[in-house]
Amino acid sequence: MTPTPFSIDVADTVLDDLRLRLARARVLPDSPRRPASGMSSAYLADLVASWQEFDWRARERWLNAHPQFLADIDGATVHFAHLRSMDAAAPALLVMHGWPHTFALQLDFADLLPDFHVVVPSFPGFAFSTPYAARPITETLLAHTMHVLMTEVLGYESYVTYGEDVSANVSDLIAATHGDHVLGIVATHAHFPTMAERELLTEPDQVAFFARLAAAHDPNGAYGHIQGTRPDTLAAALDDSPAGLVAWLAEKLVEWSDTPAGDPPAVERRISRDRILTEATLYWVTETIGTSFRPYYEDADQPDSIPSVDVPAAVFIQTHEGDYPESLARSFYRDLRIFERLDEGGHFAIAEVPHAMAERVRLFAREIGVLA
Repeated sequence: MTPTPFSIDVADTVLDDLRLRLARARVLPDSPRRPASGMSSAYLADLVASWQEFDWRARERWLNAHPQFLADIDGATVHFAHLRSMDAAAPALLVMHGWPHTFALQLDFADLLPDFHVVVPSFPGFAFSTPYAARPITETLLAHTMHVLMTEVLGYESYVTYGEDVSANVSDLIAATHGDHVLGIVATHAHFPTMAERELLTEPDQVAFFARLAAAHDPNGAYGHIQGTRPDTLAAALDDSPAGLVAWLAEKLVEWSDTPAGDPPAVERRISRDRILTEATLYWVTETIGTSFRPYYEDADQPDSIPSVDVPAAVFIQTHEGDYPESLARSFYRDLRIFERLDEGGHFAIAEVPHAMAERVRLFAREIGVLA
């Protein structure tokens, strides 16, 4: 499991083909009376035009300034960035991504923590990590793979874990099942009980929170239903059309970030255009939009609840879940040291407000005694 150094080097022919496709993009006008969305015809046309002129080589150099490696784990080749601290005794921090982003969106945050050994992996099936060869992409397997990466591949006896979106449950699983190796857990997507467990809730604030989520699911959850039921049909379109791909990805960056509704360009106050186009380019050149859908259907029916977490925890409630009940966090994270509702930072909190979140992680590390 010795990691192999890795450097990103996208072929000129791939970039030339991308620009040709963008130049031929057909951007439809907005439909009349269309439902509210995080994408508009005008914003998509602007993104497509910018992507044609995008300096990928500059972004590639920036990405490659972060040491990257490959390691074979659990039948997948796992790509990861490994930012070592100058202090050999610094604590290790695992920073995982979700969907629709990649490891790249987490690097601005990682750069702010030189007092940690920061590991930022690409989940199997995302970016430069291959999917599992013969096994489904489940939260349980992902948790095992990430733990092996940290302990057996990189040799860290203990570490702090962070996850969001797809990786939130993975992080909870790591902390719950490998507590002897986990120093603490940081969460901006605090634990959600299973659907069966939610039916047993009686606390009014807990019942109200999940009722609100359920009411929003029908108009806002269609993307996940498609990715979980017709993944290959959708992937065929997005893998062939860069305009379609950036529309699909950027719509979620807009809707889920902490920016004004109905103003798609406002997302760039939190996530710059260069970062948005970096995400789109990574999905395009690696052709991983289809494999990124796999957790939506391969793990969709996994019924097992996650055991409670006993290691020290810090929960920072992102703005889109501002009514998440503190009582729910305390019942799951049994050693909850910090509970805070963020004033800024939505679904992609560490990407949107990296300085604020880096300082919070640092304060938590001091609270649990792993950082001076």
